[in-house]
Amino acid sequence: MEFTPRRILDNALDAVGNTPVIRLDKIAAEQGLKCNLLGKLEFVSAGGSVKDRIAKAMVLAAEKEGKLIPGKSVVIEPTSGNTGIGLAMACAIKGYSVVITMPKKMSLEKEALLRALGAQVIRTPDEEPWDSPRSHIGVASRLQREIEHGIILDQYRNVNNPLAHEYTTGPEIIASVVSTPSTRTRPSSMKVDAFVAGAGTGGTITGVSRALKNTHNADCIVVGVDPIGSILAVPNSLNISGEGKPYVVEGIGYDFIPDVLSRDDANVNHWVKTSDEDAFKAVQALMRKEGLLVGGSSGSALSGALAWLKTEQGRKVAGTEGLNVVVLLPDGIRNYMSKEWFLKNAFQTEHSDLATRISGILAQEEIMPVQQANF
Repeated sequence: MEFTPRRILDNALDAVGNTPVIRLDKIAAEQGLKCNLLGKLEFVSAGGSVKDRIAKAMVLAAEKEGKLIPGKSVVIEPTSGNTGIGLAMACAIKGYSVVITMPKKMSLEKEALLRALGAQVIRTPDEEPWDSPRSHIGVASRLQREIEHGIILDQYRNVNNPLAHEYTTGPEIIASVVSTPSTRTRPSSMKVDAFVAGAGTGGTITGVSRALKNTHNADCIVVGVDPIGSILAVPNSLNISGEGKPYVVEGIGYDFIPDVLSRDDANVNHWVKTSDEDAFKAVQALMRKEGLLVGGSSGSALSGALAWLKTEQGRKVAGTEGLNVVVLLPDGIRNYMSKEWFLKNAFQTEHSDLATRISGILAQEEIMPVQQANF
């Protein structure tokens, strides 16, 4: 069996990134796509998500700039959870204390992982607007003012957020595509022709877009995905229907525009709004058809990509053999296994002949299958 040997790494930070790009052929075939549908699989990063990249970049930059003092600094960060996990991992390795503020809607699994890594976790009300002193951002700001040596690395404004993706995520995607030969059975343009990603802080889509357009393919189409209820999409008219509506998907969308998000149409060419329902259906498809144990925002990205591929512009891409559409899948299901939407997906199975056959076999011996939970 062939394998590629890897050197021994110094610590978990060296295992951040360098994630695979995987073909989503079964979903593409089901959707009637002729293009190559590809997924950038971020949950295999050391901390479990794409946010590991910016956590590592922000901590290393702050150390280089002398902003972090070993044994004294307290890293404080408002987050949906994944950036916090990345920071807690980095700070556990580096020896800094960590305080994470996080809205209550975020999963229990995220809080448990943060605490396991040694972080202090403060939950804040979901309904508080971003500029409220009681929001996760407001509480973090207060703690930073009152805790000696407290510092907020600030993923919403920190230039190292998009830079991490411009220097790592984007180049990795390019390398995967250009190093995979075009064949008769698997034709390829040898370029990234379209890139689709959800937007939270916006650092991922902004940084990857710059890498793709500036160094690889100026004509690459970049599509941003924003949940219904958020206000990040452009034009603003896309956000009017459902503005402020609560949504279940975690890690994407906001009620303010982060500084690191470029809404310039030269960087993000098109935006798509997605619903929770479509996101969770797409998660189920990724699991049951492609075997990928991804989280809810990955479902948002895929459902957004499929929606765009049905538009006038998208259909031209969808119908062309060899064009490469890369969808960023930000994290895994590890963080969401107690969530109602996941349990519903897992336990509400479709009728199958095999299930009927099993029931018949066991009924003959008066052994009944374990009853499934109701969700």
